[in-house]
Amino acid sequence: MERNSVSQAAPLEPLRLFGLPLARDGVPHIVAAFLFAVVLAIFYGLPGALTGAVVFALVVNFFRDPDRVPPNDPQAVVAPADGKVIQVAEVHEPRFFSAPATRVSIFMSPLDVHVNRVPWSGRVLDVRYNPGKFLRAFADKASLDNEQTAVHLADSQGRELWVVQIAGFLARRIICRVQPGETVHRGQRYGMILFGSRADLYFPAGTVDVLVQVGERTRAGETIVARWQ
Repeated sequence: MERNSVSQAAPLEPLRLFGLPLARDGVPHIVAAFLFAVVLAIFYGLPGALTGAVVFALVVNFFRDPDRVPPNDPQAVVAPADGKVIQVAEVHEPRFFSAPATRVSIFMSPLDVHVNRVPWSGRVLDVRYNPGKFLRAFADKASLDNEQTAVHLADSQGRELWVVQIAGFLARRIICRVQPGETVHRGQRYGMILFGSRADLYFPAGTVDVLVQVGERTRAGETIVARWQ
């Protein structure tokens, strides 16, 4: 089982294959899927070739990494992930804030883009990795019990948030490519979670107006999740 990876390398631009932008972290998986398809075709003929082609297409689709354009709104916090909003709630989360916090949770299905993007420009104050379980990502207790990596961001005006990558039932690797002390920019690629997962945003209560609702779809780096008050 692959475990969490926190890389010191700078975020990578996508690899373009026949014009299709693909996450570079997915290259080993794409190559493995291609070789698997070839083996199936050799040993099982047309049925094997068709099965292999479907598997290869699914893997390529999972690792797609489309370009995104952040909004011009200077107060906007953007979604860190593609997916569906499954919770907007006031919570007590002493791991991140001593006072009440607002949490926005986004569930990524295996069919969503899984490249994560920075929700707000600022400086990385902290990166925390916590090993844990692999409960279904949409379960409420996943925010506490599942394997996860949390990144603490703050800007020059003191506005701060945490963005948390949470492994799900299928996810077995979290990739986070930022380190404490780095300056990051809204919409920048900073990592991904492999094969089904969740991303949570935490804000100090009363500092933002949340602009998404449960059930709404988001696009990483583009959808405005909240606006600073």
